[in-house]
Amino acid sequence: MKATHRLDPKAHFLAQCGALHPHPQRVQDCLFRSSTFFDPRDLIQVRYEMVRRFRINGHAATEVARSFGVSRQSLYLLAQAFLDRGLSGLFPSKRGPKAASKCTDDVVAFVQACLAESPCLSTDELLRDVQQRLGIHLHRRTLQRRLNRLGKKRRSPTRL
Repeated sequence: MKATHRLDPKAHFLAQCGALHPHPQRVQDCLFRSSTFFDPRDLIQVRYEMVRRFRINGHAATEVARSFGVSRQSLYLLAQAFLDRGLSGLFPSKRGPKAASKCTDDVVAFVQACLAESPCLSTDELLRDVQQRLGIHLHRRTLQRRLNRLGKKRRSPTRL
C-alpha cells in the first residue's frame, strides 16, 4: 500500500474493499475531471458510470472506452457482468482457475474409496488406479495436496 493511501481515509477504505482503481490517471471522462463527487480512484463508481454511459445514454463503445481508459472488450465484459450480477458484477474478481480441472470431487471420492479398501496404497499406486480406471493423468503433487487438504496426510515411501 502506498504512503498516500495511509494518509487518505477514502483511498485506504477503497483499497481494503478491493475497489481502489489501479490506474485513476487513465480516466479522462469530464465528469471525473471536473467534479469532486466523481472520484477516479473509486473503481466501482468509474465502472458503473462507464456502463451507464454505454447502456443507458447509448454512447459509442469506442468513445466510452477511450474516455474511461479501458479497452472495448473490457467495456463489453463489464456491461454483461452488470446485467448478469448487478452491482457485484462490477467488483474485480479473482483471476485464474476457480476450481480443480482434473482432480475433481469425483476423482477424490474414487481415491477415498480405494484408500478405504486398502489403506496402505502409496500415492503412486493411487495415481496408477486413477489413470487406469478413470483415464485421468494427475501429477503426484496435485493428488498429495488435495489429500492433505482433506486431512489425509500421505507419506511417500522412503527412498534408499
